[in-house]
Formats: sequence, structure tokens, C-alpha cells
Amino acid sequence: KDQRKIEEIVFPWQQYKHSSPLKRQKRDWINRAAACLSSSPILRLFVANVNFIFFDTQIRSDRDKSLSLRYSVTGPGADQPPTGIFIINPISGQLSVTKPLDREQIASFHLRAHAVDVNGNQVENPIDIVINVIDMNDNRPEFLHQVWNGTVPEGSKPGTYVMTVTAIDADDPNAQNGMLRYRILSQAPSSPSPNMFTINNETGDIITVAAGLDREKVQQYTLIIQATDMEGNPTYGLSNTATAVIAVTDVNDNPPEFTAMTFYGEVPENRVDVIVANLTVTDKDQPHTPAWNAMYRMTGGDPTGRFTILTDPNSNDGLVTVVKPIDFETNRMFVLTVAAENQVPLAKGIQHPPQSTATVSITVIDVNESPYFVPNPKLVRQEEGLMAGSMLTTFTAQDPDRYMQQTSLRYSKLSDPANWLKIDPVNGQITTTAVLDRESIYVQNNMYNATFLASDNGIPPMSGTGTLQIYLLDINDNAPQVHPKEATTCETMQPNAINITAIDPDIDPNAGPFAFELPDIPASIKRNWTIVRISGDHAQLSLRIRFLEAGIYDVPIVITDSGNPHASSTSLLKVKVCQCDLNGDCTDVDRIVGAGLGTGAIIAILLCIIILLILVLMFVVWMKRRDKERQAKQLLIDPEDDVRDNILKYDEEGGGEEDQ
Repeated sequence: KDQRKIEEIVFPWQQYKHSSPLKRQKRDWINRAAACLSSSPILRLFVANVNFIFFDTQIRSDRDKSLSLRYSVTGPGADQPPTGIFIINPISGQLSVTKPLDREQIASFHLRAHAVDVNGNQVENPIDIVINVIDMNDNRPEFLHQVWNGTVPEGSKPGTYVMTVTAIDADDPNAQNGMLRYRILSQAPSSPSPNMFTINNETGDIITVAAGLDREKVQQYTLIIQATDMEGNPTYGLSNTATAVIAVTDVNDNPPEFTAMTFYGEVPENRVDVIVANLTVTDKDQPHTPAWNAMYRMTGGDPTGRFTILTDPNSNDGLVTVVKPIDFETNRMFVLTVAAENQVPLAKGIQHPPQSTATVSITVIDVNESPYFVPNPKLVRQEEGLMAGSMLTTFTAQDPDRYMQQTSLRYSKLSDPANWLKIDPVNGQITTTAVLDRESIYVQNNMYNATFLASDNGIPPMSGTGTLQIYLLDINDNAPQVHPKEATTCETMQPNAINITAIDPDIDPNAGPFAFELPDIPASIKRNWTIVRISGDHAQLSLRIRFLEAGIYDVPIVITDSGNPHASSTSLLKVKVCQCDLNGDCTDVDRIVGAGLGTGAIIAILLCIIILLILVLMFVVWMKRRDKERQAKQLLIDPEDDVRDNILKYDEEGGGEEDQ
């Protein structure tokens, strides 16, 4: 039945190589595909009876009656790898199989048959032989995976696709041996129905056939899948099994529900970032998924936004937290309305409400608060020069604890850089302890800052600080001074101008422009010098006479400011008059400086000399004291300890030996 007719091969005329003058006729070779059962040792060949006759397992030529022929086959399976599967009897032409055949390894063999005489001359052209190995059902189906994993959402409708399982069979897929069929052998668990799934017996697609998938009741199903060849024939087919594990995935079919209708908490006033209440909910959906994660929001009771609700990612609790300070004297209690819902909306068709609501009652606890100064900072404008003991201002604080029984506040000084002020501890009255001076180093930009402390006697005691800013108004309390204090000029009139500047710590209108003049006494000042103002702050001093002997001169200059009333002072300008070169530079300034040492330099030299003399005197005294101590030690030596011979005296008169 499996024989196929193949192409007819026509061979041309050719000279037969023999001694007899025989001519060869045209021959028609018909080669039909032969079939052999897998694992059969004998090859069955069927061929038309034309010149070459193939019958059973033998090949013959119609010329073997007149000639002695030799038969052979070539090709894969004969003389090519895999060699030795097919052999032919060279005399009889019987073709045999020497090894079991496996269609799954080699499905067909293409051989070529040859016929030659005893001399090796080709009698006929070779013919092709195609041998198809007939498949036998010798392979079981094999699943690609022994365990298949799939998912299906809970609440899926019947007909929902779940997964596909696949098995393969090494046998011929075009024959019944390789045609597979699938079926479900068992389902575990069997609730709510033992047949929750079905499988397409040809494709292996698994789908749902029943409703009622609920992850909260059954989270996973295990199916045993069987694949059978021979188109599922249970008698002749070979089978194999695999496991399909189907996880029921969660959908949001359960909203969060508060465990109580009312929650309670308390918070001290003025505290922020404090958790005052834990809101607990239950949710039957899979934990730590968007269908389980709760989100909280306030729907009422907090118009000023003093609270917020955070979600604990581990417990799913709502943490009511204070984000703005709360004043007990203003609000003693809050009643909040809160709602909880999931991150994703509920699945369609769920009858439950999408959110749960509850109330939160929060009590505010009164605590001792710090006093505060009003205003803070406090600005006071005051003229400088205010005498010590004068009342400056009153700086008081307020205690926000209206419902606590406390005594009055006490005041103290916290910071007073110049130590100019003091505060009354009871009434907060500030008085001066020194003269206020705008030109002090502690005053910056006319402003002096002092800090005071107000304390209560609460439990625990609390205190608050306040800053008093004193803006000092300038008065004309400083006379101008000359700058610089020393200058150099030449003996002659040209060039001899000295530029000077007036310095006044006061500010407008108590400063410049300044008036410069020379005093009348002594008369030599105006006789030798003259001064001219060149601007509001600057003037020039120069020689009035043609020549002034080199030396150091103290020139008094009277400078008057523009204040009301005016302030003036006489400043001494030390002028060094020297001999100058053509460029106007002093040539004997060193001699003049050496000859004109100031009082301070002379005092410094005298002090050095006195210190040196004292050191020499102390050294001499120390040397004398050391000599005296050395002599005293020699007198204290015991005579018996003297290493020399002792002198013995006897009561003898007259001359005798003297021993030493």
C-alpha cells in the first residue's frame, strides 16, 4: 500500500564491451520506492519485471542467463556512513538488512545498484533505490516541561484562557504514531467544582469552564495532564503525564475595613511630627499588593490642615501625624473623620462599598509654654550721652499659659556687650548703668543690641528671650583731630606744603566742613607757619618765612567742626624740617630723627638701662650669697671627721716636739 511510483529512467544505447559483436538494446529501468518496517532485518523490495527484476530480497538482471554477473550497492547505509546496514549477495543479488532500523534517526536511504561482469565491466547503468523506513509506535510523548506554571485572575468567567501545555512525539507526526491528544486526569483541590478547567485535546490550551475562582478560598490548583499518541487511543497509544500548577491571582474584590468605628489619641500642644493615633484596617486581598495597600484621607474635622495620615507599608495601618503646632488655649480637642480605600479601584461587579470610614478623637494636652516678648525685637531711639541711672524703656513679656496657676514672670539680662543696661526683675523696666556712646566699638551702624530673658516658675520652668535694639542719635560730643600726627618739610619755602586732614568720630551735621587755624600763642607759630583750607576736610600747612633751620617743631592747629554748638580742639602736628635736594627729598632726616628723640623713646631707653643694672646687681648678690653658704658648710664639719691628724695638747711647759 505504501509503494510509490517514481520517475522512469531511460538509458541510451551503448557498445557492450565483450569479444562477441553483440549490441545492447535500450532498456527501461523502473525504480519504485520500497518500504521496510523499522527494526526489521529483511528488506522487502517490489519492482516491475522489466529486465531488472526486484522481488522479495533479490536483484536480478535478464542477462545473468548468458553472463556471470556480480551485483553491488553503494550509498549511505551501504559503503558510506553509516556503513554496513545494507549488504547484497554479489552472486544472487539478495539484499539484506544487517542492523535494526530507526526511523527517528534515518527516515530513508538512497542506494544505487550496480551490475558488472566478472571482468568488472559495467553491464547496465546503475539504478537508484529509495528505501523509506516505515514508522512504528516506539516513542512515548514527552512534555517540554514536567511542571507547567500558569495564572488566572480570580473571578474569571468561563472560557478564560489560562495556559498552554505542549508535548512532542519523536514518531512520524503525519502518522497516527505521532498524533497526540491531551486530557486532564485530575484536579486538586476539587472545590468549588471538580471540573474548573478543561483542555483542548489537540492544542493543549487550558481554559476555565466554571465560575467561582476565589483567591481568598483557593489560591492554587494542580492539574495532572496526560498526552497520548495514536490520536489518544487508550489501547494502542503510548502516554505520558505532566503537572500544571495554576495560581489564582488577586483582584481587588475586598475593600479595607476599619477594625473600630472610633479611634482615640492625644498630643501635647506645640509638638509636630508626632504620631497621635494608629488606624487599623483589615483587607482579605493579597498582602502588599495594590489591592491590599490602603490609602487614608481626612474628610472632616481638620479645616486648618494640622494633621496628615501616613500608611505604614508593613502593617497597612494609618498613622495620624501632627504637621502643624496646636495651641491648647485655642483648641483642646479634635474630632476627625477619616476614610480608607485601596490604591486601585474595586473590581467590577463587587457589591461592597469602595471605602470604609471612622472617626478619630484627639485630645490636646496643656504644657508649660515659654514666655514671649512683645514686640520682639523692640526698637528704641535715644540720643547718645544719656547719663547712668536714667530710665530708658520698659521691656515686658507675656505668658501664653492662661490655664496654669503660675506667679508673675521674672526678668534678667542675657547679653549686654558694653554693660550699659540693667532690667528690673519684676516690672521689666530698663535703666542705664553707664553713658550711652554712639562711637563705642559695640555700636554697629548706630545700633546697639541687648538681649533679655523672661522666665516663669512652671514645671518644667520655661523662658523666652527678647532683643532690645537702641538706635543712638548722634550729638556733637567729639572734637575733630588732625591727621597725620607727623609730617616732613624742607627748610625753604619751596616746596614746603603739608597736606593735613581733620578726623571727627561724629557724623553729619556734627562733623565737617571743618575750620582750620593757627593759635595766637606762641607768636612764633603764626610768624613761621601759615595754614589754608583746601576742602571741607583738608588743609595745607606751609612755611611763612623763607628759611627755617632744620629740626623738629610742634605746630598746634585749631580745628572746629560744624556742629551746633561747635566743638573744637587743638592738635599738635610734629613737623620735621630738613635739608632737601633738588627733588625736594630730605637728605639729613636720619640726623634730625636721631637728634630729636621723643619722650617715649627716651623713657624706653632709660627703662632698658635700669633693667640691665638690676640684673647685674642681682647676679652680684647671688654670687656673694653663694660664697657665704660655702664657708658656713666648712664650719659645720665635725672635727672627728677631719681626715687630717688631730693636734694633741699636753700639760708640759718648756720646749717639746710639736706635732701637726
